[in-house]
Amino acid sequence: CFMEFGNNPKLGIGGGAVYDLLINGNLELAKDPLFHVRGATKIYKRGCWDAVGGLIMAPGWDTLDEVKANMLGYTTKRFANIKLIQHRATGLADGTWANWVKNGRANYISGYHPIFMFFKCIKRFFQKPYFLAALGLFYGFLNGYFNNIPQISDGALINYLRRQQINRLIGKKSIWR
Repeated sequence: CFMEFGNNPKLGIGGGAVYDLLINGNLELAKDPLFHVRGATKIYKRGCWDAVGGLIMAPGWDTLDEVKANMLGYTTKRFANIKLIQHRATGLADGTWANWVKNGRANYISGYHPIFMFFKCIKRFFQKPYFLAALGLFYGFLNGYFNNIPQISDGALINYLRRQQINRLIGKKSIWR
């Protein structure tokens, strides 16, 4: 994987692809956006690390660093040839409801566009766990607004993220591709 960084000067963050171990013993690639590299697998190019200012100390940090890297002209990539097997689904330690609420609040703190969040919740409504994930995300996101929870202070990053989200919704090029 280190050769990937050498071969691609714009590659700023890379890491392995996470697979869920299913009950039947099969592996299933985790459903993450193409630009997203899971936090525990991340490798940063030094120049990218310096440019993004290290880790953002906020919920959602492992998406914000990638969005900021993309904003600054770097790319992010999962390496399909590095398979990381996850034996327990993400968020089970918190419980399903608490995990989705936490994710919704992290999306709020990260500055997600409310329209994008609305459509994200609609999409989740029809995915397992049906209804629960969508309601938890929506509740966590709205809870941030109603409780005046501070969002990240990087206005340029929030604007870039929101532009990318709207571009995705209207079918234009975005970090989601």
